[in-house]
Amino acid sequence: MPLLFVTDLAYPARGRRYCDEDIFLTSRLREHFALALCHPRDAQALLGSGFDAVVVRNSGPVLHYQEAYDSFRAAALAAGTRVYNPLTGRGDMAGKQYLLDLTAAGYPVIPTVDDPARLAELPQVPSYAVKPKQGADSIGLTFTATPTGPAGEVLIQPRVDFAYEVSFYFVDDAFQYALYAPDPARRWELRPYAPTAADLAFARAFIEWNTLGHGIQRVDACRAPSGELLLVELEDLNPYLSLDLLPAETQDAFVTALTRSLHSFLS
Repeated sequence: MPLLFVTDLAYPARGRRYCDEDIFLTSRLREHFALALCHPRDAQALLGSGFDAVVVRNSGPVLHYQEAYDSFRAAALAAGTRVYNPLTGRGDMAGKQYLLDLTAAGYPVIPTVDDPARLAELPQVPSYAVKPKQGADSIGLTFTATPTGPAGEVLIQPRVDFAYEVSFYFVDDAFQYALYAPDPARRWELRPYAPTAADLAFARAFIEWNTLGHGIQRVDACRAPSGELLLVELEDLNPYLSLDLLPAETQDAFVTALTRSLHSFLS
């Protein structure tokens, strides 16, 4: 079963090396699948080259190649190409609208609006986070007491004085591991995190909401001053996995789960 593995090995990520993770993953997946690697800008041109599926991994923020990604996505949908993660994701894969939808539905998420005129709907705080609705990777993020911007084009959230950030990693609907940044100022200095039953119930609620039958998902959250977890992001397109921070047995378990998921996806 040949797979086209989409990655940008040269992407200059801050605080981590995307390429090392995908070199590791492909070295392990090659034991089970025939693999070819390509840059995200080349993915569409290779769709008809005999691959059973396209696996999108550490390809960097789509914002940097939006036109090429949109074209790839349209071509894959039109041809019925199997893409992993499937293109039906409702999280970051579809933009940031989900933060507004989840806010409206009452989920435990950092409250979000997309119009400065709706600021009264948010908790009153000294400072707000404002970022482009079509942004990624904190690009364009600012903090201000008086949010501005075109209605429908910005996301506005209260700036939360959180204790720490924590991420929960899933393959399909199965929890794999969790990592957290004990120092909010050093978000990529991650350590293993032992989730409670309540933590896992929180994360699973968003996995269930997303309804992806297969795929890798990362639920990013912060621990609010009140003690509750609030969703920061639901990464369902190409979430970085920080596999290098895990013990060998957890890495092995993740690769086994991913291999099993891909076999099921292709069957």
